[in-house]
Amino acid sequence: MWTPAARAQLARSALPYATSLTDAEWALVAPFLPAPAKTGRPRRWSLRAILDAILYVLRTGGAWRHLPREFPPWGPVHRWFLVLSRAGVFERLAHALVMADRQRAGREASPTAAIIDAQAARSGGVGVAGQRGFDPARRVVGRKRHVMTDTDGRMLLAAVSPANLHDSHGGVGLLPASRRPWPFLARAFADQAYAGERVGKATCVAVTIVGAQARAEGMPSIHVGG
Repeated sequence: MWTPAARAQLARSALPYATSLTDAEWALVAPFLPAPAKTGRPRRWSLRAILDAILYVLRTGGAWRHLPREFPPWGPVHRWFLVLSRAGVFERLAHALVMADRQRAGREASPTAAIIDAQAARSGGVGVAGQRGFDPARRVVGRKRHVMTDTDGRMLLAAVSPANLHDSHGGVGLLPASRRPWPFLARAFADQAYAGERVGKATCVAVTIVGAQARAEGMPSIHVGG
């Protein structure tokens, strides 16, 4: 919640950019990054500077080639992004941060309940690679984000597909994928798009459908995304 205390705690006035890591954040991230090689040429750029540049691009949506001069050259930054992505570093980091934040909030580290939903987003134009589709329900040409969060809204899993893929098919992909990182997950809440055996029998995770009917019966409606 954006209280004055929270804003003061997250203020970045002493850092060059709002996406730059604080010393405390870097201390959490550094153990997940590869150690320097014992042989060969030493690194010219620190991984902290590289990661700050990666976060800047991901947050602003700018092109790699348009990185400000304060960062390392875009070529090494982009290569490190590919190396870290393919090695699963970002997934492992996100997993650890979710568990740490749940414990900070007094919850068990691994959730037993989750929410699944999907959101279509427009995409296209020059430089946009990959397959797109048309979502007739949302009247969107582009891609669809399939998301699983815990009941407090922390990201557990995410996947991207063409927008024409039905929400339920995305749910069928998310639920099996959740078994390894979140083995104690026992129930998932979803809206009417996920009703039916396709999702209900995808895994041992019980799927509870909430929405208009649930609200009519006095149950809370849980919704994430668009």
